[in-house]
Amino acid sequence: MKLAKLKKVDLREVWQHEALQFTKWLAKEENLSLLSDEIGIEISLIQTEANVGKFNVDILAEEENRGRKIVIENQLESTDHDHLGKLITYASGFDAGIIVWIVKDVRDEHKQAVDWLNEHSDEHANFFAIEMEVWQIGDSPYAPKFNVISQPNDWAKAIKKGSTDSTLSDIKLMQLDFWTDFRKFGQERKSILSFRKTHPQHWYDISIGIPKSHLSLVVDTRNNQMRCEYYIPDDKELYKGFEEFKDEINAELQCEMEWMYLEGKKASRMRTVTDADISNSDAWEQYFSWLLSKSIDFQKVFTKYYKNLE
Repeated sequence: MKLAKLKKVDLREVWQHEALQFTKWLAKEENLSLLSDEIGIEISLIQTEANVGKFNVDILAEEENRGRKIVIENQLESTDHDHLGKLITYASGFDAGIIVWIVKDVRDEHKQAVDWLNEHSDEHANFFAIEMEVWQIGDSPYAPKFNVISQPNDWAKAIKKGSTDSTLSDIKLMQLDFWTDFRKFGQERKSILSFRKTHPQHWYDISIGIPKSHLSLVVDTRNNQMRCEYYIPDDKELYKGFEEFKDEINAELQCEMEWMYLEGKKASRMRTVTDADISNSDAWEQYFSWLLSKSIDFQKVFTKYYKNLE
């Protein structure tokens, strides 16, 4: 058997100029999607070279479905103090909740600095230090790879937030554990779903590739329920389009569905509900199976009927 050699390619061989080549490459939807997959956050481009006073951030984006601002600074060299300072300036200028530093190499002192920022900030500020790599097998096309060197510690941030609100801390930490284990459950089964970063909250959103909408999985600890929802934040016409196929969609999903137009509100949703008490961790795998199964069914069915609306 003949095996080819895997080799690492110098970044400057692929992109000679950061702003004119690398930033433009990264700003493309398919490449931001690669970064999204690596850090578990759905990234939607706003603009490149966004102005902050006399400076320009390489990429300004937002977290899809949640709207948190994202700043991305690129550096095809090793980290330095100048870029770290600029990154913090950009973050404050845009009130960014997610700050991403993509570089050739992360120096030890800068990894320590990013780790320190994550440890001493709450869940509203999340810093990532990422090394950019390019690989090639023989004469094959270049293969980009993002290697996360430093990232937020959600557990520590949840505890920090809970320390100021002791009545919520246990619930928030349980929710973070639940969604973290659910994400791992889905990834281990190589699901077709795209799993994003988890947070200490009662919902978990999943993008399914349909504009202006997403799946929202909900755990309701007050009523001991779980819900799988197809959620449309602000597009009543999209809801009405699906409603024309209501009987067909209900039949294919094979579960009891609630169709909620929500008169007078921007949002609308279609959902199914089941009983669940997530304080019983012994039942989590059963709950994960239900959530994963319903999510996959919802994605397949709503994606199928969305094509009829285009």
